[in-house]
Amino acid sequence: MKSLSEIETISKRASRAVGFSWGIAEEIAKGIRSLELFGLPGIRNLNQYYKSINKKNYEILKTLKKNNKKNKLPLCPIKLGLNFLDHAKKVQTLKKITLYKVAYPILILPFLSRSSGIIGKKILIKLDKEIFLLNFNENILSNFTNKEPTSIAKKIEISFIEN
Repeated sequence: MKSLSEIETISKRASRAVGFSWGIAEEIAKGIRSLELFGLPGIRNLNQYYKSINKKNYEILKTLKKNNKKNKLPLCPIKLGLNFLDHAKKVQTLKKITLYKVAYPILILPFLSRSSGIIGKKILIKLDKEIFLLNFNENILSNFTNKEPTSIAKKIEISFIEN
């Protein structure tokens, strides 16, 4: 079993090795550490995502809207999570966001969890049949039981819960 510091360091180095900048690699590493802290399979999902990154193309969603359905390729979870984190205050005004075809969707959870802390609202996520409640970047509650990586989520609904 690896310590959280080891998980963070390994995730950061692996992220740099596949081509992410140091800044993005640091954000990814913090996220994987958070997933593992809450008992979610962060390392396993990141590993599978990085194995597929050279074989598959992933689409980058530049603007988040209420309904994001036009993507032909699966969405990149890292770029999607960073986009969400960078625009959290603006995106919360949409109240509910629907995404389709997201690759390795567990990887966006830590970015959304940090967004919850930034905006001061809980975020409810329905990821196919799984439900996650993100509570101000303090904890992640879920009915998640699948420890194997889900390569693509067909539909993700993100709702902002008013306090």
